Amino acid sequence: MNSLAEFVTLVHEELGIEVTVDTVGKSWDDVPGWDSVHLITLLSLLERETRRPVSLPDMLEAGSLKEVYDLAGGGR
Repeated sequence: MNSLAEFVTLVHEELGIEVTVDTVGKSWDDVPGWDSVHLITLLSLLERETRRPVSLPDMLEAGSLKEVYDLAGGGR
């Protein structure tokens, strides 16, 4: 996962959440279909994709998918 666009594709393909690069910064309440269970699934997906641990407490504090992307290394 080298870019925000790849992250958006991962979220869409793996979670079925309709999000774009332009809407990835919206708060959880503004993401259609978002459920808190998706966050745990996303944590697992990100750790698999980046081969690095991602902090669950930090993810729980994130206010948007963009913040989660940044936590996961944001294109490193």
